[in-house]
Amino acid sequence: FWARETSADWWDLILMQGEVVHWLACALYVACRKSILPTVGSGLMEGNCVSLTRILRSAKLSLIQFFSKMKKWMDMSDLPQEFRERMERLERNFEVSTVIFRKFEPIFLDVFQNPYEETPKPQRSRKQRRKCSVKELFNFCWTLFVYTKGNFRMIGDDLVNSYHLLLCCLDLIFANALSYPDSRELLNPSFKGLPADFHTAEVKASEEPPCIIATLCELHDGLMVEAKGIKEHYFKPYISKLFDRKILKGDCLLDFCSFADNNKALNKEYEEYVLSMGDFDERVFLGTDAEEEIGTPRKFAADMPVGKTTTRAHVECHLQQQFEKKRSFAPSTPLTGRRYLREKEAVITPVASATQSVSRLQSIVAGLKNAPSEQLIAIFESCVRNPIESIMNRVKEIGEAFCQSYTQSTDDQPGSHIDFAVNRLKLAEILYFKILETIVVQETRRLHGKDMTALLEQDIFHRSLMACCLEIVLFAYSSLRTFPWIIEVLDLRPFYFYKVIEVLIRSEEGLSRDMVKHLNNIEEQILESLAWTSDSALWKALQVSENKVPTCEEVIYPSNFEAGNGGSGLGHLPMMPISPIVHPRVKEVRTDLGGSLRRDMQQLSPISVHERYSSPTAGSAKRRLLAMTAQKTCR
Repeated sequence: FWARETSADWWDLILMQGEVVHWLACALYVACRKSILPTVGSGLMEGNCVSLTRILRSAKLSLIQFFSKMKKWMDMSDLPQEFRERMERLERNFEVSTVIFRKFEPIFLDVFQNPYEETPKPQRSRKQRRKCSVKELFNFCWTLFVYTKGNFRMIGDDLVNSYHLLLCCLDLIFANALSYPDSRELLNPSFKGLPADFHTAEVKASEEPPCIIATLCELHDGLMVEAKGIKEHYFKPYISKLFDRKILKGDCLLDFCSFADNNKALNKEYEEYVLSMGDFDERVFLGTDAEEEIGTPRKFAADMPVGKTTTRAHVECHLQQQFEKKRSFAPSTPLTGRRYLREKEAVITPVASATQSVSRLQSIVAGLKNAPSEQLIAIFESCVRNPIESIMNRVKEIGEAFCQSYTQSTDDQPGSHIDFAVNRLKLAEILYFKILETIVVQETRRLHGKDMTALLEQDIFHRSLMACCLEIVLFAYSSLRTFPWIIEVLDLRPFYFYKVIEVLIRSEEGLSRDMVKHLNNIEEQILESLAWTSDSALWKALQVSENKVPTCEEVIYPSNFEAGNGGSGLGHLPMMPISPIVHPRVKEVRTDLGGSLRRDMQQLSPISVHERYSSPTAGSAKRRLLAMTAQKTCR
């Protein structure tokens, strides 16, 4: 009875929120995706090939509204987790495509003529093949991109890789436009990548097709090595397959005899893909009603014309906020509550932000190898027991586990290609050995030449550090496989991962602000919930200390407490601890509490790396156990 009452309440609530036909569209899409049709050869196909785009157009429902309403519909209908994950992937793909298309338009205008200023030319004869117009070229290039992206599922929801795939498509279309008889009608004469003889009477045909990947990367925030890697290993082989399957044909894709057939065949193939996969048709960005169908209004609520209903204004304002949220790639921080604050005006695009994160990471590891340096090897050899063999074996083991999981498809997400996994792993290994060397050098200096064997033989220390390096690389590439994915793959407890974060931050000054914020966010996730699960390593640590949880007074220096009513007084209550003194790299991304303290007064954590990963003795167990945790809790 209670279930029936609850269901009835849900229906009443739904009927009050928007038009009924919108909810019908959600129900129809779910039913279509749940159906299974027999195919030739006694096979089965999921879905009944009903177009999501047609459903939404019939219901006059925008994509952003659809995703918002589907969340409520899935809750009300209690749909399985597998379907929810499918919707999350679909929404993520939509977010990436929205960002990419906004980048596509200005790049196209830089390379080619403006498709919106083109005047249609009359056709002289019915039998005469019509020339390729700039507008058709614009649509063809985008369709080629979305169809190719759909073939590589591991690229579809990856912003960096998707952007570089777009550059590959533009590079291909440019090469074909250059060999087109009327190339001057298509290409922008001021584009920097044009050949030197383009403006002469006759353009000499080159034996090798020209490549403008480097130029596009320089002008439009790309990473040349990444883009050329995708072109050589993925894009070119795939285009060859399209020629083998007769989807594309001709020496020049834009030739009078070939373009119409190529355009028709490509659109037909993409339509079949959309129907079979149940995805939204990404050609929606090309339509004249694109803004209405997508749901991204250009005006804020303050700009609404007089007479617009309050409901309509509220919906459009919500959609604008929704799009701004999707456009933001800044990590949130749950404990500090800054996710509730409006971000500063963005000065760079999401694509630029993502590629700059990768560039920053590559600059950190530039010129280094994914192996110990000569200095680090010398440190290993100076230890009582040389740990290099166990360290190298551990790195190899972690690398194999990472590559296997990264390339394996799951219900949550498709697997990535092994080349992507190897590339990410190599960057993480270089970062690991670089930071390990810095940590050991700092600890040796701090402990006045004490032997580092005990620390370097700590398995959990190395696993935590390597996991943290992998997390940094995945975050830089805007991967969906972010925390806690990496600790699940490596079977690492959040408590141990937490212990290495501040060690890493203070050992690597080259990390970008967003990277530090991301690690700070992970710290807060662990403190907020993950450290307190029933299987947490925290409880074992408490048992070692005979279940005596250290107080703030036991783990914070006395100088960090107020002196009392007559003390120096920084505006705090008497005898209440101020924020613990932390490393500047950690402090710069945290709240402003205690921010008036001079940086030259800030100290490093009182707990050394050696102490963090040593077995606690009876006299120091309480201090070592939760020194960092207690500091964070006080904060």
